[in-house]
Amino acid sequence: MKRNALVFVILVGAIMGMLAAGKYLDRTRKHGPLKMVGNVKGLQAPDFDLPTLDGRRVKLSDFRGKAVLLNFWATWCPPCKIEMPWFVELQKQYGKDGLVVLGVAMDDTDPAKIAEFAHDMDVNYQVLLGTDKVSDDYGDVQYLPTTFYIDRNGVIVDKAAGLFSRDEIENDIKKILASRYNPGTAQTSRAAIVNAPAHRKRATKAAE
Repeated sequence: MKRNALVFVILVGAIMGMLAAGKYLDRTRKHGPLKMVGNVKGLQAPDFDLPTLDGRRVKLSDFRGKAVLLNFWATWCPPCKIEMPWFVELQKQYGKDGLVVLGVAMDDTDPAKIAEFAHDMDVNYQVLLGTDKVSDDYGDVQYLPTTFYIDRNGVIVDKAAGLFSRDEIENDIKKILASRYNPGTAQTSRAAIVNAPAHRKRATKAAE
């Protein structure tokens, strides 16, 4: 009987950890104005200026002309650990075609620990240190992982909240790689649509 009780306690703890990883929401801070609400497809991706693990600064606009996979993640997020090796493989496979994977770490911890984690995961793409502002700019990122697929002109093609299969991720990568870069195109912004949540959200075991 005691053994069954111990197993139950461990199981409940594991489930609570998965729930925390599936939904990331900091209720202790006041959110700033959200730039993107509802259907984000076709919106210009908000630019940002974030530090890398080695102290450099990176802007999204630095990669105009490239296809960008922008992934919000954390070291304590189990689904993130599943998809990170796929990102490593896909960066190797499609980097020559113009793919840039950017991982925005939303951990509230020492950057050295994030760097150690990324090293242990053999991450071959740039890891950036996330902020409340970049989360708000991207519509208040509440689920980890959350991934934005951004075409060569800086326009969001799709958004995926939760863990998706490698094949689904690769298909979205192919879509943004197929976009044509138009450097002369005027950068226009479209008003956010409030009641049209068209982005994909997968109900995984981690987010249920």
